[in-house]
Amino acid sequence: MTSLFGALARKELAELRRDRRYLGLAVGLPLVLLLLFGYAASLDVNRVPTAIYNMDGSEESLDYLSAFVGSGYFCIVATVHHYDDIGALLDRGKIDCALIIPPDFAARLLGGERAHVQVFIDGSFPNTAAIIQGYVDAVNAAYVRRLVVGHRMRMSTVPVVPPVEVEARVWFNPSLKSVYYMVPGLFAVILMAFPPLLSALSIVRERERGSFKQLHMAAVSAWDVLIGKLLPYTLIAFIDMLVILVVGTFWFHVPFRGRLELLIVMSFVYVLATVGIGLLISTFPRSQLAAMLLALVATMLPSFLYSGFLFPISSMSPDARLMTYLFPARYFVSICRGIYLKGIGLEYLWPEALILLVYTAVVLTMTAWRLRHMLR
Repeated sequence: MTSLFGALARKELAELRRDRRYLGLAVGLPLVLLLLFGYAASLDVNRVPTAIYNMDGSEESLDYLSAFVGSGYFCIVATVHHYDDIGALLDRGKIDCALIIPPDFAARLLGGERAHVQVFIDGSFPNTAAIIQGYVDAVNAAYVRRLVVGHRMRMSTVPVVPPVEVEARVWFNPSLKSVYYMVPGLFAVILMAFPPLLSALSIVRERERGSFKQLHMAAVSAWDVLIGKLLPYTLIAFIDMLVILVVGTFWFHVPFRGRLELLIVMSFVYVLATVGIGLLISTFPRSQLAAMLLALVATMLPSFLYSGFLFPISSMSPDARLMTYLFPARYFVSICRGIYLKGIGLEYLWPEALILLVYTAVVLTMTAWRLRHMLR
């Protein structure tokens, strides 16, 4: 019996040596997954991009702001001089927080009255917004304690009212409902997961059956093959997009604040990119299993981890933030949430829209080049 087990084990090892692709997948795939999750999956919120609107300009206001800078939680990326500038930065996603110091901050503080500070927080990520609000409260509380201790040392009394009070306002998602940011993000994730997986099996399936050889004898170009295979999967993906839009808006009651026609046009461009990626993937492996695994690693996992869907890109490591630029889901998540939650248009979203258009053109051109090589 032992010799039988040994013979079977030697047989399997010989099979693995003959087809080293499976051995490479068995060893390489866990390593790829570890690297993907290790770099992107971070729940930490550090160095929150913050804008300052200091209408007071006094030493007291600068001292208050220094408490935020010195905490290490906030990174001052902009100093503005009007409320509209704050709105534009929040719409573009350049900041997650804005601190507004009123013009009477020092006068009220020195006069023994309560000074009020406004804080605007981007609520697109409810968990992140709640953490940022907690940071603001903690820094403000530490500053108040320092003032109270200093006042006690000078006057031997404790102020009756807290010297500074923060008034926080959450933009885009005041109730901090997670479904409000999940549904727009799912547009990008679902359209990046399933259409490429379906289209990735297209050419591989024909190669396994031998029917792809018939294209060698037909008078068709690479672009003919590409467009012929692109249209059915694009139609399926577009139907998926409309279903998500209807269910998300009317079943989950997620408010739609932007222009529907803009979302449809950008969704069509994104679908072309995702289906093109699947077809490009299908030109490399020779088995459907390898195509499925390659599509899973190249599309589905990055759409979850490197798109800003689950984890804010600002909280990722510098290396992970660079990697996000390689995946179209990063741009489409920004477009969907900008249109869906913020109600903004191309005046703010044109960089993401332009990159997505170029990305789609590059992917389709590369796929046509691969098909031309295969049809020779």
